[in-house]
Amino acid sequence: MKVADILRVKGTALYTVAPGAPLVDAVNLMAELDIGSAVVMEFGELAGMLTFREVINRLHANGGAIGDIPTRAAMDPAPLTVTSDTNIMEVRRLMLERHARYLPVMDGRTLAGVISFYDVAKAVLEEQSFENKMLKAYIGDYRETEEARS
Repeated sequence: MKVADILRVKGTALYTVAPGAPLVDAVNLMAELDIGSAVVMEFGELAGMLTFREVINRLHANGGAIGDIPTRAAMDPAPLTVTSDTNIMEVRRLMLERHARYLPVMDGRTLAGVISFYDVAKAVLEEQSFENKMLKAYIGDYRETEEARS
């Protein structure tokens, strides 16, 4: 399974903010849409990633207030990215090693979507459930064939 398979099921809806936008606006967007991340885009290119982790870090550093800063001051300017062709096992490894919950999916310089740890876990569970059903069906057919021979 590849990242493209997850995007095909999940869809490619993207929520973006500009790096110069007030951080409070980005936080409001994330809260209103109930999303854990927003892609920071500048001049049509990926400039960074804002997740609840960066927001919490900013709140901690600023005594519990967001303050009057631009999104650029809180975002991760160099987020880990993957491509549509990246294998899901590689994505799982990368997410675990880097403690990344959200990954922008890049096709060249074009943002194709964002996948989350949840999206990956769901896809893996569905794939395993399908394989389990197929194995049970195969074993059931095998047992029926053996019983018929006896």
